[in-house]
Amino acid sequence: MARRTKASVKDAATEDGKTAEAAETETAVVEPIEIPDDWVFIGKSTKPEYILLKLANRHGLITGATGTGKTVTLQGLAESFSDAGVPVFCADVKGDLSGVAAMGKEKGWIKERAAMIGYDVKFTAHPVIFWDLFGEQGHPVRTTVSELGPLMLSRLMDLSDAQEGVLNIAFRIADEEKLPLLDLKDLQSLLEDLAARANELTTRYGNVGKRSIGAIQRQLLVLEQQGGNHFFGEPALDVGKDLMRTDDEGRGYIGVLAADKLMQSPRLYATFLLFLLSELFEELPEIGDPEKPKLVFFFDEAHLLFRDAPKALLEKVEQVVRLIRSKGVGVYFVTQNPRDVPDTVSRQLGNRVQHALRAFTPAEQKAVKSAAETFRPNPDLDTEQMIMSMGIGEALVSTLDEKGQPSIVQHTYVKPPSSQVGPITKDERKALMEKDPVAGKYDESIDRESAHEILQKRTEERAKAAAEAEAAEEKSKTTTKSSGGSRGDGFWTALGKSVVRAVVPMATRVLEDAIRRNALGGQRRR
Repeated sequence: MARRTKASVKDAATEDGKTAEAAETETAVVEPIEIPDDWVFIGKSTKPEYILLKLANRHGLITGATGTGKTVTLQGLAESFSDAGVPVFCADVKGDLSGVAAMGKEKGWIKERAAMIGYDVKFTAHPVIFWDLFGEQGHPVRTTVSELGPLMLSRLMDLSDAQEGVLNIAFRIADEEKLPLLDLKDLQSLLEDLAARANELTTRYGNVGKRSIGAIQRQLLVLEQQGGNHFFGEPALDVGKDLMRTDDEGRGYIGVLAADKLMQSPRLYATFLLFLLSELFEELPEIGDPEKPKLVFFFDEAHLLFRDAPKALLEKVEQVVRLIRSKGVGVYFVTQNPRDVPDTVSRQLGNRVQHALRAFTPAEQKAVKSAAETFRPNPDLDTEQMIMSMGIGEALVSTLDEKGQPSIVQHTYVKPPSSQVGPITKDERKALMEKDPVAGKYDESIDRESAHEILQKRTEERAKAAAEAEAAEEKSKTTTKSSGGSRGDGFWTALGKSVVRAVVPMATRVLEDAIRRNALGGQRRR
């Protein structure tokens, strides 16, 4: 049993941003918490707050202003899912999440928070696989152009409707002519081929405008400069296998995507994470509601996915989020404001953790009010006021109960993580990468024959055939111009040609004399 003096309660509460007056209301003696195996423990209000493991695939939302503790909450949830044997995938936007791979240390605030809520922190490292689209801070992550598809590729390049239409035609022709689209140069070569055949293709598929093709080529060049050439290629990530691993102890691997550099290309970041969700949706079988999820996916900076997204893409996201639950995947969006997530998606997020929001402007106050209204009301709690007054490490929590209904919102102190808070060193990261389950599998790229090589051969064959035809035509002309009858002429044919050559000049001279006489007005005297 953990015992605390009133003074120590005040100190800890003040460090976490809580007022001393509120701290005095805390009990001085806190009973230790017993955590069942089917819980994902979040923290403590007047009672333990948790996500039921069997309902964790009903998705969730973690929101709050910068610096209010979202990353620590995410880290703690990832640890709990891993301990329960559930693989996790999350993006490390600031570099802090890499610490989940190292054992935590007893710090003052961790000790105080653990004592405040009666939580026994067992410091430990967790199994981690580091990923990086650029291959610098993790294993390279690649996919092929054809796997990404025209819809998400159009979103990535911000194409107009006409340009997206041309891109759809390009993918259709690639399928029909068996042209594998693996990397960016494959798509660039295909578009060049389409431009050369534009007149032929327009009558069959619709307008294939050279101007639209040129615009797409320019966007591909921009994408390549932003690092897209690292993303497209082979070997492609085996989503169904390498994102859903467990270690020898039965703990789920936590896939950590290095996203600090990736965030400089927000469209690439959002498109990549949506692609992963879509691949999981396509590959995994229907299993209904399992006892625990097969994978939990944390989508940090989620507002980047929905900002300026076209209707077709929003419909795609809504469909994936709605249906992927039955495949055992839980999706948790992490963002600053709950309004960043469209209503069609937000209504599907059953487990919610709301950290503090700051409201200095009318628009921000409206956002706070909107956030408060998303919770099931607590008659003993002013939700709107609490959102603006909470300190670091505090949150409003509402999760699904045994009946699948949202629980009454509770003001909660979030548990501290058992792994290291803050990033690990480059040497530590490198050592972990060298011995993880995918070491050496994706590190070297493969460039097999695909659309670029096939179209290059086709162009060379066309050029060769054209050169041969031109040579044959020149030869034919040379033969025709040769003097005299050909060797194949018969006697009468040769005789006819000789007569013509003798008579035609004579007739021509007679005609010229007659014309000259008439022109001079003279007539021949009789």
